Amino acid sequence: MVAVIILSRKCNINPDNVATPIAASLGDLTTLTLLASISAVLFKAIGGENPEHPERQEWLAPVIISLFLVLTPIWIVISHKNKYTHEVLYTGWTPVICAMVISSIGGLILDSAVSSYHGIAVFQPVINGVGGNLVAVQASRLSTSLHKAGKPGTLPENAQHGCGNPLTTFCGKGLHSRTVRVLLFMVIPGHLIFMYTIHFMNAGHTTITLIFAVVYLSAAMLQVMLLLYLAGWMVHHMWKIGDDPDNFAIPYLTAVGDLLGTGLLAIAFQILYMVGDKDADVGD
Repeated sequence: MVAVIILSRKCNINPDNVATPIAASLGDLTTLTLLASISAVLFKAIGGENPEHPERQEWLAPVIISLFLVLTPIWIVISHKNKYTHEVLYTGWTPVICAMVISSIGGLILDSAVSSYHGIAVFQPVINGVGGNLVAVQASRLSTSLHKAGKPGTLPENAQHGCGNPLTTFCGKGLHSRTVRVLLFMVIPGHLIFMYTIHFMNAGHTTITLIFAVVYLSAAMLQVMLLLYLAGWMVHHMWKIGDDPDNFAIPYLTAVGDLLGTGLLAIAFQILYMVGDKDADVGD
């Protein structure tokens, strides 16, 4: 990520526009890769599909857990001595844990919806990824502008106070309103690309029809609109109470994005089923 930010600066690109989405994408990719790889190793170690295998290595998982427990105090000391991570060590736990809880609720919704609509599974990462990345860009830009104007605890005079006017947020003449419109204009083209990529790769269980595209894109647009409006309030609120939005707002926003995306996607598939677009793929 350090290399991405340095390269962005050298290419005269605002790191807020690229660093946050890349960090989120690499985080998901790295997590899934490690989870799949380690799970495969541990599954094989306990005997795989043959639990009675004589060469099982049941000690492997406890050893790995013990190793991380031993290393944890070392990382805490290192983080405590680093001036850039010292504050996060003491204040960064709350938003991360709360974000995990919020995302877990979205996971429960997905688990319930998949049992009725198998086609929802392949679209869930897309709608959540797009919404989370776009709102993270906006939150990062808002936070950077506040950092340029002062320190957490005092809002600039021209900053948003309280819940903003939706018309100002989406139709205003200010820089942040223009950014909101640009991000909204990216929603439909981006989702169309992913939608038809899924279709051509036969990766999903849902037939792409006109009514499906309209309902799905409506859900995606509503999700991003709600997130961008929420970002304007949350970033300024966090700044006002003295918290750094980079550490607090973005985890909450991406987690709410997961919850909204999954919920709206489930509603979209329910609507499709009710209006008659219920082939074997949608409602099997």
